[in-house]
Amino acid sequence: MSCLCSFLPNEMKTKLSVNINKIATLRNARGGNVPNVLQCALDIESFGAYGITVHPRPDGRHIRYEDVFNLKKNIETELNVEGYPSPDFMEMVLSVSPHQVTLVPDAPDAITSNSGWNAIRFQKDLTQWVSTLKSAGIRTSIFIDPISDQIKAAQSTGVDRIELYTEAYAVGFPSDPEMAILPYIDAANTAAELGLGINAGHDLSLQNLNFFSKHIPKLDEVSIGHALICDALYLGLENTVKMYLHQLNA
Repeated sequence: MSCLCSFLPNEMKTKLSVNINKIATLRNARGGNVPNVLQCALDIESFGAYGITVHPRPDGRHIRYEDVFNLKKNIETELNVEGYPSPDFMEMVLSVSPHQVTLVPDAPDAITSNSGWNAIRFQKDLTQWVSTLKSAGIRTSIFIDPISDQIKAAQSTGVDRIELYTEAYAVGFPSDPEMAILPYIDAANTAAELGLGINAGHDLSLQNLNFFSKHIPKLDEVSIGHALICDALYLGLENTVKMYLHQLNA
């Protein structure tokens, strides 16, 4: 995997949005502006990624609200902002007006996203949040487990897309990829039948991405951060982005 893989962005079937939270974590570790989060985002775009994903959290430990405003003003591709729909978060995204907001059920102290929404239990709240965002012209997505009943409940909120939480797939892939992908095929079929767009993310990597994308043919977008940035330490950022694009659409 050391060679630079050629890839033409206009041949893309599924879009790659790169989550740059880890770049901001590195910046924040020393203060200042090294690495420069905005410049990295612009570089990632130039390497062929379709979008940039950020997930600001209340403690500002990586992406900060001011980063979100700065990114929206400067990037040319899509901006996807993930987060729990607290009053502060909703106020921020309504002001920024990103292309997409992905609602995630994170507790304030969560290290990373670790479950999808219970869209049945929180259907009333989700419907209200989704309505507010869509009224502002923002495409909305709900982070959700690959469970058909949950996807049906998500569709009832009026959301545009779901984002399938793929940790279980990533964990099961090394030992039994065919079994690991089955719930996601069923979930994607349910979503497609309901007219929902399909995103996916969490622990997708160079090792498991191609298999996933080949088995989810109506996959609109994947959001990948941790594995991609880790790979970039060894392979270089440009090479890594292009390798992910190749795996995604090969």
